[in-house]
Amino acid sequence: MTQTDLPAVSPDVRAAASDVRRPERDSLRDILDCHHLAPAVEWLDNHPPHVIADELARMDAVDAVMAFRLLDKDRALAVFEELEPVDQQQILSGLRDHSFRELVEGMDPDDRARMLREAPAKVAKKVLAGLSPRERRMTAALLGYPEGSVGFYMTPEVVALPRNLPVTEALRTVRAKGSNAETVYTLPVVDAGRRLIGVVELRDLVLASPDAMIAELVAAEPVSVRATDSAEKAARLMQGANLINLPVVDSEDRLVGLLTIDDAVEVIEAADSEDMARQAGASPWQGHYMAAGVFQLARYRALWLLLLLVAATLTVTVTNFFEPTLEQAAHLALFIPLLIGSGGNVGAQAATTCVRALAVGEVRVSDLFKVIWRECRVGLLLGCMLAVVGMVIGSVFVGAKIAVVVGIALVVICGWAATIGGTMPLLAKKLRIDPAVISAPMVTTLVDATGLVIYFTTAKVVLGI
Repeated sequence: MTQTDLPAVSPDVRAAASDVRRPERDSLRDILDCHHLAPAVEWLDNHPPHVIADELARMDAVDAVMAFRLLDKDRALAVFEELEPVDQQQILSGLRDHSFRELVEGMDPDDRARMLREAPAKVAKKVLAGLSPRERRMTAALLGYPEGSVGFYMTPEVVALPRNLPVTEALRTVRAKGSNAETVYTLPVVDAGRRLIGVVELRDLVLASPDAMIAELVAAEPVSVRATDSAEKAARLMQGANLINLPVVDSEDRLVGLLTIDDAVEVIEAADSEDMARQAGASPWQGHYMAAGVFQLARYRALWLLLLLVAATLTVTVTNFFEPTLEQAAHLALFIPLLIGSGGNVGAQAATTCVRALAVGEVRVSDLFKVIWRECRVGLLLGCMLAVVGMVIGSVFVGAKIAVVVGIALVVICGWAATIGGTMPLLAKKLRIDPAVISAPMVTTLVDATGLVIYFTTAKVVLGI
């Protein structure tokens, strides 16, 4: 790809764009395929940054840079910050040094740090070398925190207020420093050693008497987190406490930044996306689905499928072990798909429910026995419901004896499957393993094998074979 600057779009082109009316259904990529500049400019002018970023993520590198060049300076930065790090690197690779430096200098430090964490070393070095000393210091400080920690996502650009300041002086401070801060809606209050005392909301500051002191407005015992804490836990805390900003402190309770609501939403979205991928038996990955190639998508799914295939050999082994039982009652084979399918589905439902409950804090590891008791009863109840239908089907096709075997097996298998599905995520959490790794396909595979043992054992007892 040839390197290009970000030229300003001429007034003539923008004037021509205003006279062109494209159907709203046309995507930016469709417009660029027609090689008409004016409609593309109009499309960009009429859509918000997050929509433009989504369109750029769907394009190949050449088209994405071509469209990005049509944006003016301010909108280019807004769109760039909406992109995922992998897409940001794609855009940067097509810019000349001047435009490159201008773009990364204008980014918020936390967004820049996340991009650099995933960028090649050559790109990261180039970005840091082109930054001003102030921006370089803030970015380097964020890169020093562990990946996945609050410090890695927080913004260090904060307006902090001394506790002994009058409201009038505090408002003057906000006006003077607010342009360099990412947010001014939550104003941390600190002592002389920059230790966090509390927070003041901008609304309270504006509505307070000018003669009042900041100490009178400080919220008692503010919610805060350590910079080394888990970003996901902090984001869930913000969600539960309805906070728009969360103060971040170091090990000595000194203020180091704020976790803002937009970054918290991104953290939760990334965590939920990873959990969904794990539960579906695939490796999590970054990037836009529509921009990914077929082989790339297959690669992220292949490993888990191979592992599950190996695990499924347990089912083959169990079936082979009970082959003499099948020879004496061949009709038992007819209901194997029904039984393992039902058990697998019940186990997957329980696993998904418990992973979600763990993620949002509704269930803790200490609730293990309560979850076992609850899921066991849920499974048995579901098993009884399914057993009625299963016995009717069995009576129609093979007779009452086999139908009784199917009914009993369904009750036991469903109770067992729900117990296993609800228990495994909690055990994984206790062992410090990501609960989502105990994915629904893995639970299903385990329940398939154990369900067959339950089925054939029930048949031997009931049928006396």
